[in-house]
Amino acid sequence: MSSKSDKAVSSELLADIRQVITEARGQVRQAVNSTMVNAYWQVGRLIVEQEQQGSQRAEYGKAQLSQLSNKLTSEFGKGFDVTNLRNMRRFYRAFPIRDAVRLELSWTHYRALLRVENEQARQWYMQEAEQQAWSARALERQIGTLYYERLLASEDKTAVEQEAKQNTQSLADAPKAYLRDPYILDFLNLNAKQYLESDLEQGIINNLQQFLLELGKGFAFVERQKRIRFDDEDFYLDLVFYNFKLKCFLLIDLKIGKLKHQDIGQMDTYVRLYDEQYKGDDDNPTIGLVLCSEKSEAVVKYSVLTEQKQLFASKYKLHLPSEEELRQELQRERQRVQEALLLKQQKEVDDE
Repeated sequence: MSSKSDKAVSSELLADIRQVITEARGQVRQAVNSTMVNAYWQVGRLIVEQEQQGSQRAEYGKAQLSQLSNKLTSEFGKGFDVTNLRNMRRFYRAFPIRDAVRLELSWTHYRALLRVENEQARQWYMQEAEQQAWSARALERQIGTLYYERLLASEDKTAVEQEAKQNTQSLADAPKAYLRDPYILDFLNLNAKQYLESDLEQGIINNLQQFLLELGKGFAFVERQKRIRFDDEDFYLDLVFYNFKLKCFLLIDLKIGKLKHQDIGQMDTYVRLYDEQYKGDDDNPTIGLVLCSEKSEAVVKYSVLTEQKQLFASKYKLHLPSEEELRQELQRERQRVQEALLLKQQKEVDDE
């Protein structure tokens, strides 16, 4: 028979101890990671300095690098193959100033960053990975889908021109700067020929963390199939998010097929009703985004999208396109923005 002292362990006590141990292990991993990143930077520095002291060759000779790899591997084990030693050398060359290295990121993060040739893009990815606490896998995906380039392509040049004149708002505060086109939803693993809008919505909910990563900075999930009522009729919003930087709600309507005028009109209604019923006094106006599998330039040009600063349409792709396809998409987007800017400038001239 059990004595009174054999009471069950308190679940609260167990939870508290589990948290202490988990945090301690996390701190140990972080300390080990920081030490190794620093060590690899130092190894890269030593290799580069050895090159500079020799015959000024661009690279440490293959034979010497192979010999160095064999000796280090025999003494320290894995992690010092020729490829990794080359990465360490590239690491130092990419970040020659020691203080520029973020020890919060792992060596796997840096190996992904080293594949980014554009220095400005590489610095941006490094900063975002640290600030947004991206895993190495998340960072690799963002680089692979040209996140930085798509973000640049999403900048509304017309808005920048207007705000520069008024000097009242920076691009960073404009909703357009937080939305992109296209969105890459390859993590949903949907058959591009056989799926419903409900499958798309459920896939996003099932992969919410990855969708938030693709959605961008500052977004948090609020609700799915949000009901809003007008007179005696109910409307249901597919997805509702909130952006803490813009301080506003984002409504997303998912569409399969080509964008239609009625899709924009419907979203316009949703935004107006949501503002009226749910927007707080300290919230900025709600943003509406129609996420469709195919955009119509005619609808974009001849609808309220050209006038409304709170309504947007973007295309989504279920499969990761090639880098060339993405670059072509970005080029088309830049061209559309430039044409819009020229039209605006011409209109201003005509009005004078």
